[in-house]
Amino acid sequence: MISSAIPTQNGLAFQAARSKSFSRCGSRLNPLTRASASTQTLSTEKTRTHLSNLQKLLQKQSPPPLQQHDTKPLLNGSCNGSSPDNRAKNLFQGLNLSTIWPEMKAAEEMSPRHLNRLQRLLSKSWVEYSPRNNLGSRWREYHGCNDWAGLIDPLDENLRREVVRYGEFIQAAYHTFHSNPATSEEEGPLPRQVALPDRSYKVTKGLYATSSVGLPSWVDDLAPDLGWMTQRSSWTGYVAVCDDQREISRMGRRDIVIALRGTATCLEWAENMRDVLVKVPGEENSGPNQPAKVECGFQSLYKTPGSNMPSLSESVVGEVRRLMELYKGETSSITVTGHSLGAALALLVADELSTCEPEMPPIAVFSFGGPRVGNRAFADRVSNNGVKVLRIVNSQDLITRVPGMFVSEELDQKLRNNSKVAAGVLNVLDNMPWAYAHVGTELRVDSKMSPYLKPDADVACCHDLEAYLHLVDGFLATNCPFRANAKRSLARLVNEQKSNVKKLYISKAKGLRLNLDNQVLVIPSCLPSPS
Repeated sequence: MISSAIPTQNGLAFQAARSKSFSRCGSRLNPLTRASASTQTLSTEKTRTHLSNLQKLLQKQSPPPLQQHDTKPLLNGSCNGSSPDNRAKNLFQGLNLSTIWPEMKAAEEMSPRHLNRLQRLLSKSWVEYSPRNNLGSRWREYHGCNDWAGLIDPLDENLRREVVRYGEFIQAAYHTFHSNPATSEEEGPLPRQVALPDRSYKVTKGLYATSSVGLPSWVDDLAPDLGWMTQRSSWTGYVAVCDDQREISRMGRRDIVIALRGTATCLEWAENMRDVLVKVPGEENSGPNQPAKVECGFQSLYKTPGSNMPSLSESVVGEVRRLMELYKGETSSITVTGHSLGAALALLVADELSTCEPEMPPIAVFSFGGPRVGNRAFADRVSNNGVKVLRIVNSQDLITRVPGMFVSEELDQKLRNNSKVAAGVLNVLDNMPWAYAHVGTELRVDSKMSPYLKPDADVACCHDLEAYLHLVDGFLATNCPFRANAKRSLARLVNEQKSNVKKLYISKAKGLRLNLDNQVLVIPSCLPSPS
């Protein structure tokens, strides 16, 4: 927070002179309007509100050093009998906004357009998220027991928090992998430090995925420093469990989270390209009905063991069984969350967990930018096993439309809902080699609706996880896609998608001393948004 002893531009004498002018002019934001006695109290409260919001906006900004003759705090003390309005104005001048946004001149030199922009900025609410609401009585609803009916459009505030929170679990998986991507083929998996976004959870198991394909050894000889890019087994995520009694009480259950990152190695990209449908284990003798099938590459990464480590499938199932036994008798839930490739693996994890034990806790999947994973029979299998899936989809994200034929989900649903379409036609479609289908309920956002991102943002930006969380935080409803009081920081978005962020915010980030090259963040929790 800003110190209460903030200096003025030229000391207390300068402020005293300015205070007289201010009291004659009335409202600081509209100097042509004279403040009457009846509106004095209201003006004071609005000024305090604006200044409070501005303080929070600048809460990480280091205050300038005090002048030697500035000996009294301007927030708590009076200055030569000045009124509350005058003290508020002194504080406003002491903030010296021209040092924060270089493109802005001093207030006296601002054009009406700049003054309007400043007024809009000061009218914004930059408060942090309020404490999370108690979900105890409705946790099953937010976990998808009713397929999130009535919570998506408009987006329920509690659900928004849950979605963003699970997305941040995935970010922790990315950060842990990139901090040390190498994995030894000769040794077993080593413990890794995971910086969880929620301290009420603790990591209980690291997860590794192994590819069934490999690159020639001469590739490592050509690029020995990038040997981790050709390794078959890579750290892909973790299992964590809520271990804080207060959070367990708030959520209404003990939550087990399985977080999985997206594609990061060459061999994982190679597996993504293996888009032929193969039968799910156990579906070989499914009878006359179409068997459940999934993408060959996803199945390979999920089921292949490493030379010194179990497969992803074995690790997840074994750890979940252990935790269920450890917390036997408690109300619990299993939440699987993933981005991109991790979203595909999350479906395979949830599908297997739903059948590995007779009595399983409720299982939900929160997927971000996930591709199609299997055919229609697989989608039906997942739903029939009680797994609830919420797919967060960016309309501009191409990854959500592959693999398979480029048939929209809306068209597919219309065909199946049309009684005039013969069952034989649908059967032919379902038996085609690339007849993929999505699973679950969709929460659709659109990067074109963000006031911060360029309308022609590239494919990487539209698929970026931080961009997804930015869009979810701003989404309100389909007829009002981005809320004006979105609270998520733009710092990481600006850092990771600099070329796709509008130039206005890049320049403001530089003015706020955001180091875009070294990603050193010394800015407040939010950047200003246009109204």
